[in-house]
Amino acid sequence: MAVLQAIAVLAILILVHELGHFLAARGQGIHVNRFSIGFGPILWKYKGKETEYALRALPLGGFVGFPDDDPESSYPPNDPNLLSNRPVLDRAIVISAGVIANLIFAYFLLVVQLGLIGTPDFIAKPGVLVPQVVAEVNSVANQAGIQSGDLVLAVNGQKIDGSPQGIETLREFIQTHPQQEISLTIQRGESTSETKLTPTLNAEGKGQIGVQLSPNGEVVRRKIGNIFQVFSQAAEEFQKITILTVQGFGQLISNFQETANKVSGPVAIVAIGADIAKSDVTNLFQFAILISINLAVINILPLPALDGGQLAFLLIEGLRGKPLPTKIQDGVMQTGLMLLLGLGIFLILRDTANLLGIEKFFQ
Repeated sequence: MAVLQAIAVLAILILVHELGHFLAARGQGIHVNRFSIGFGPILWKYKGKETEYALRALPLGGFVGFPDDDPESSYPPNDPNLLSNRPVLDRAIVISAGVIANLIFAYFLLVVQLGLIGTPDFIAKPGVLVPQVVAEVNSVANQAGIQSGDLVLAVNGQKIDGSPQGIETLREFIQTHPQQEISLTIQRGESTSETKLTPTLNAEGKGQIGVQLSPNGEVVRRKIGNIFQVFSQAAEEFQKITILTVQGFGQLISNFQETANKVSGPVAIVAIGADIAKSDVTNLFQFAILISINLAVINILPLPALDGGQLAFLLIEGLRGKPLPTKIQDGVMQTGLMLLLGLGIFLILRDTANLLGIEKFFQ
């Protein structure tokens, strides 16, 4: 059920994106002959007066089709309501509308979350949670007897709590003390004990003991009664998330070699969403907000086969006074599409391997 909920969230965000393109075109009287959510075999379709609406088997995608690209189209090539015959500004509105729709939807979700569900406040409890210990028999944590579900209350006598800061304190202490004995205060159930262990040195020159670390505490939601404050705080949160997202993509581009392994494909995104839904289904709002803004930022990048790539062609056309030759545009778009498909397949295989515990083949 949690996986289906995560997939449903992604499908809704894709629907919003494609609906933005569709409404921007139809609102200007531009012909649209196909509106599809998903790829692959058609599960359901409806033929309207002008547009065929379809739901396909793979919901992680979608497209809006225009008769300009349909060799069987009944519209004459000089029809003024074909997308390709419209001025640059009209086409730019249609192309950018998907990104705008995702951003507006993210802000709408923030308003709903803050007004109806409430803003989450995390109240940390003592100790950092160890949700999982590396299964290797010779891992430091295994040899020291640490088990999944244990709480680390202190490191070398320094108390820590389950806040993100507490997790970072513990992680940094372990990483900066490779091959040095440290003492962890472990709580298991009602009993507390001192465990001494020596972090091993990893390939990056940092200490590691072979555990995952998670926050320890509870989330309390605080509703905002004032409607004006809801819209104001939603705008602040929207701005903060958008800036952080853009900065994240900036770091990915400027420092690709070190950050590329953090890029997630649809499989990993669905897995993250499923975990979120299991813990608290209302957290899917935050998941949808983050993914919606990420979709907008990704699509606006000036890369072939993305909305940003098509906008780049329009910018060149506006500056030149005429479009680039069709062969050049088609070549760039087809190359970009193949690269994106290749990247997508790689991410799906890698993320699936990670979930199955065979990630070593993709390292």
